[in-house]
Formats: sequence, structure tokens, C-alpha cells
Amino acid sequence: MSNNDNMEEVDNSSNSNNENEMEKGNLKGLNCDQPLSSGTTIKSLWRDGKYHKAEVIEHKFDEELKLWEYYIHYFEFNRRLDEWVTEKNIQLISENSEVVEKKVEPHPSEGRKLTRSLKRQRDETTHGTPVAEEDGQLSALEKQHEEITKVKNIETIELGRYEIDAWYFSPYPEEFAYCKKLFLCEFCLKYMKKKKTLVRHKEKCQLRHPPGNEIYREDSLSIFEVDGKKNKIYCQNLCLLAKLFLDHKTLYYDVEPFLFYVMCECDSHGCHMVGYFSKEKDSPDDYNLACILTLPPFQRKGYGKLLISFSYELSKKEGKAGTPEKPLSDLGLLSFRSYWTIVLLEILRKHRGNLSIKDISQMTSIKTEDIISTLQSLGLLKYWKGQHIISVAPKIIEQHLKTKNKQTRSINPDSIRWCPYQLTNKR
Repeated sequence: MSNNDNMEEVDNSSNSNNENEMEKGNLKGLNCDQPLSSGTTIKSLWRDGKYHKAEVIEHKFDEELKLWEYYIHYFEFNRRLDEWVTEKNIQLISENSEVVEKKVEPHPSEGRKLTRSLKRQRDETTHGTPVAEEDGQLSALEKQHEEITKVKNIETIELGRYEIDAWYFSPYPEEFAYCKKLFLCEFCLKYMKKKKTLVRHKEKCQLRHPPGNEIYREDSLSIFEVDGKKNKIYCQNLCLLAKLFLDHKTLYYDVEPFLFYVMCECDSHGCHMVGYFSKEKDSPDDYNLACILTLPPFQRKGYGKLLISFSYELSKKEGKAGTPEKPLSDLGLLSFRSYWTIVLLEILRKHRGNLSIKDISQMTSIKTEDIISTLQSLGLLKYWKGQHIISVAPKIIEQHLKTKNKQTRSINPDSIRWCPYQLTNKR
């Protein structure tokens, strides 16, 4: 399945129109023996049939086609839409309608390669935890890591009955890291280079659901708690899979301090993962969620909000307020802000009279700072005499709720079978 199925196809007529535009404009086609350097600004033909401004990130030479290919980032789009294009589809531009003088770079075979040992040193850095003192070696590793992850290394994966386009770089082991397509077992998440290897593996794999304890079941929806220490390989495979769709994720191998909550849709063939979130076993900052992902085939179907809702139901059972670890991805921030908005508006609609932010936090387990920022974004909070005052009329609440999509499914707290994790508990 492609994450860009909703985009229009480029037809021949639109290509023809753009070629005419190029002859009249300040664009000049490429036909050269040497590649453009990284950082060169160009325009590239996109899938909508129009040329968009982009930056060259990397290049390589296709020996079969005898053409240079460029990995580019479109200035107006998210990095998940970065892609390889051939020199036939790009044009040089300049502000003065002149051809840009391009710099010649060495042949791509001379490029640096990230070794497995360097990957592991960097990859074992936990979820965005700041390093207090960086020496020269760590700084060099950080810079090299950033350079390497600019270019998407895997194009697609096959997971269950879905073929999914990857969005970002993921540090799979070197043997697998530069395969155009990876084949994954949807139950144990083992990754393979060939379809026939996957077929043989499926005949032997005994798993039909994530390892760990099933702590929630409501109709066909199930959630499993997986301990990163007890099921290390599975959780590492899960993190490598997640990195294909998360830009800023840095946890790959150091999974032991985390619990993973995997949401599945279950049928007679097993429990099929739709998404997950991870959570620190012991968070001094009261983080109730470290990383969250809904797989692309299941996005825009409400699973993200269900995962967020479940994380707060666990916080309620722990008897404390929680907040997600920062920074959130762009999609993660949208999901959390939408969840907070719905929950707070429902609380304000049901409870008339005086209601403090602290009261709302105790009822919802949402941190006070998240409540304040959400109410401010809705224009429902005023600051008066050193205090935040909730100022809202019932009609305003109803208007806001009407603009929000109705969640058809919700987490039933009575269906949760779970006890808070204790560090001294030898589960």
C-alpha cells in the first residue's frame, strides 16, 4: 500500500504543458556528465504534474540508465515526501533567470559509509535524552548520523497483507539497511530480504499475537503489554519498523527500560498490529508516553486517539497526571491536541459552575500545562489577577464540539486488566 494513494497521477498532457512553460521561463534542463552538489536548489516535476522547488540532498549514478539520480527534499513538503528523481525530471533555477553554475562532486562510490559499530553507538542513545557533556567523538558521530539519516534507505516494506511506502531512514543492520524492499513477519516482526524467506518463516513462526500480556480486549480490539527486557528482540524490531515512519525517533536498541503497548485488530488468523506506544518503566518527569505510531494503512481511522486515550487510562490507574515525552512528531502533536480538546470540552460541558484547572487535571490525568495550552488555543482561558480563569459559555463549547470528528470507538476502562509496573516487581 502506498501512503500517497490519494495523489493524482501525472498525465502526458500535464508533462507537455510544463515542458512548454520551461522553454519560456528561467529553467534549463540538465544534460551533464558530472552531478550537482548537495545543497543545490532545483525544481522537480512532482506527481501533481507541476514543478516544485527542492534541494539536492544526495546523488548516485544509475549504471543501467546511464543517468544521474538525485535524492531531493521539497521545501514546501514534509521530509516523508523526499524522493529519488532522475536528472530528466529536474531543472536548474536562478533568481536572475540565468543558469545556476553547478559544483562538481566526486563519484558517489567515494561517499562515506556508516559502519554497524558506529550505528550502534549512536542508535543506543535513548528517546531524545540530552547528553550533558559531548566530547569530540560523540559530536562527530552525531554529525555523521544526521548526514546518513537524510536519505531514505528502504523504499517499501511488506507487512501482512499490506505493502507500505517508507517515509524515513531506519538503521536496520547493514545487511538489510539498503534493500529497496524488506519483508516482515507481521507477528514477530522479523525482517527478511526475500519473499521466499518470509514464506518459509511463516511456516515455522509460532506467534499469532505480540509477545507479552494481553491487558485489554473489547470486541476485536486488543492491546498487549510487552516488556522491553523480557522480549528484547521483538521490541528492537518494533522500533526499527517505527523509525521508517517517525522522523525524530532515536530509540532503537536500548529497549529494556521501556514497556510497549501494541494495539491489534484480531480475527481467526491472529492479532494484527495497527499501532503502538512505548512508555518508560520509571519516568521522573511523569511521561505516560514516550513514542507513538499508527501504521500508515490504519491512519485516519481513530486508532491514534485510542492509543492516546489508553495511555491516560493507565495514568488514572497509577493515580497521577501524565504527559507525552517531547518533542512530538508533527502527526503526534496533532493527535494529542485533538484528544485534549475533545476531553476538555466534554468535561466543561458536563460540569457547570466553578471548575479549576487542578480539578480538571485530577479528573482526566492530563498535566496542567497541557490543559492550559489547549484551552488557550481554543480561546477559553484568561489570565486575571495572577490566575488562569476558564471563561466559556455553553454555546461556545457546543460550537467547538461540532467541528470535531465523532470518535466511533472509545476505550472501555472496565475492560483493562492491568497493574502499574513496579521496579522491584520481578514480573
